[in-house]
Amino acid sequence: MNTIYVLGSLNMDLVIESDKIPTKGETVRGENFSTCPGGKGLNQAIVAAKLGAKVKMLGAIGYDSFGEKMFNALKENNVDVSHIKMVKGVSSGIAMILLHNKDNRIILDLGANLKLTKSDVDSFLKGASAGDVFLSQLENNLELVGYALEVAKRKKMRTVINPAPCDIGIKKYARFIDVITPNSGELRMLLKYGKYQQKPDKLGISTIVETRGKDGYCCYKGKDTISEKAVKVKVVDTTGAGDAFNGALCYQLAQGKDINKTSLNFACLAASISTTKHGTSVSSPTLDEIKKFKNKIQALR
Repeated sequence: MNTIYVLGSLNMDLVIESDKIPTKGETVRGENFSTCPGGKGLNQAIVAAKLGAKVKMLGAIGYDSFGEKMFNALKENNVDVSHIKMVKGVSSGIAMILLHNKDNRIILDLGANLKLTKSDVDSFLKGASAGDVFLSQLENNLELVGYALEVAKRKKMRTVINPAPCDIGIKKYARFIDVITPNSGELRMLLKYGKYQQKPDKLGISTIVETRGKDGYCCYKGKDTISEKAVKVKVVDTTGAGDAFNGALCYQLAQGKDINKTSLNFACLAASISTTKHGTSVSSPTLDEIKKFKNKIQALR
């Protein structure tokens, strides 16, 4: 199996549930407060590692208790942490998450995540080989992600970008991206051209995987389209479902598999399972859970 190299964010998730979203100046009552190691980079790295992939991560944390907990979470889930950078004078990233009606709203303070440099990237990817997978998101500096994509393509790695939170500037680096995985809203932003919406093939990326929540996914691959609805589950928390999809998809790619219905359905099952549990990284499934879930679905058909 090839190695997955994740350049991404580490944010401590501060989660609270409320049956009402406060308006300006309003205080509302919440419940079930919890903290959980998160950040799209950490989540996706842990998903892939829990499934059995060899995963290395490049990220940054502050000298604080949140940073320590995130570092330990990666290590406990068998992610290589030799390139986790500790930064003085800045806090670790945090995500304040409001859960409302089984959906989420998030405010980020990226903190130490913004302190990575090109030399960090060079050191991180020095040992990467052709066929290895490079995965990143957009919770770090866009220019740094773009630089890392260019380095990864020079090494003939398979490059995957999850454009969240969406920044249309990522289109500048389209020639270095093999697979992009926006949700429906992000894809609309990426394809907007003045008053019009372009077709997916105008993005200049060979494979676009649009994640659609309960409606599954739609993959645009050249002139071909692959789509599938998600399996119906009892949803508890949608936070981290997209991260489960991306981590599981990269696990498939690391095994040398192509983007096809089998690999996409596997990623979709991982995302569905994650929504049946609270939390982000802690809600991601193991390979055994996915196999059992898949067998259960097949038995019901």
